[in-house]
Amino acid sequence: MNKNATFTIGLLTAILCSAAPAAIAQTRAPTPSAPPRAATPPTTTGRSAATTAATPPSSAEDSAAVKGGEVVARVGGNDVTAEELRAALASLDARSQAAVARDAALLSQTVRAILANRLVLKEALSKKWDQQPGVVAQIARARESFIAESYLNSVTAPPENFPNDSEIKSVYDANVSAFLVPRRFQLAQIVISVAKDADKPAEETARKKLDETAKKLKLPGADFAALARSSSDDAATAERDGVIGWVGEPDLRTEIRGQVIGLAKGATADPIRLDDGWHIVKLMDTEASHTRPLAEVRDALAQRIRSERADANRRAYVAELLKQTPPVVNEIALSRLLDAKPDAPAR
Repeated sequence: MNKNATFTIGLLTAILCSAAPAAIAQTRAPTPSAPPRAATPPTTTGRSAATTAATPPSSAEDSAAVKGGEVVARVGGNDVTAEELRAALASLDARSQAAVARDAALLSQTVRAILANRLVLKEALSKKWDQQPGVVAQIARARESFIAESYLNSVTAPPENFPNDSEIKSVYDANVSAFLVPRRFQLAQIVISVAKDADKPAEETARKKLDETAKKLKLPGADFAALARSSSDDAATAERDGVIGWVGEPDLRTEIRGQVIGLAKGATADPIRLDDGWHIVKLMDTEASHTRPLAEVRDALAQRIRSERADANRRAYVAELLKQTPPVVNEIALSRLLDAKPDAPAR
């Protein structure tokens, strides 16, 4: 990558420096359960500022301040400023923003896609596509929907100080069982592949390989990792010395769970027959079940409580509007509308 490209990516990364890093799930590890629904009643509605200050980038990296009017890209002969790209990137969901903030290559790819979209838009406008009757109607509907949705969000957002520490702790205490992390096992495996309905020769070949592998594992000083690399038919785990990773007890298949529970650390279970073949499983470590502390789940729990309060406020607000101005629907005409066929296009 040349210096100019590196500098541009550094500037673009600074644009998203406020995005929080997202947790990366391990392969085959269970997804943590979402915080429980908050059992708290809605309060009076209020506006909350949606502006969040960006966190300054680390001085150890390319931390050049990106001013709003600074040119960071160019497309179709037009300069694109940091402020314009920041607005475009802000339209991405939170997970995507966090991802591009961590990955310079993904950020560059995302920005290029945004710029390509601008080129398409420029061409469409040059051909007055936005003046097509069907497009005009869709733009009008999108505008109405955005105005109504953004206004509704603004008047139903909970107060900025909601929830407070006491409210968060109350919900945590009432739902503490939801934060229980079950016992986990760190496992490694060697897989000898053979289909469940394989013919006799295939079964015999697999069984011979299984017996040879099992015999090698029983030798003094046997190296499970080396055997996994050389003998396992599961390429994904073989390249990691057979390591599967951490797996929660509820997520283990019944056949494997029965072998793993009670197994000593570092021990290898007897071969287990599954649909895809034979699995020789090694227990590398065990983590006892525990309850995630409030400090660990506080932010996610607060976000869930706040979201649920906003939803409750939203339903209450809309219900009150409908109560003040009840809609009148002609059900007969409505039923006919579904049966009506569109007029034939003019020739």
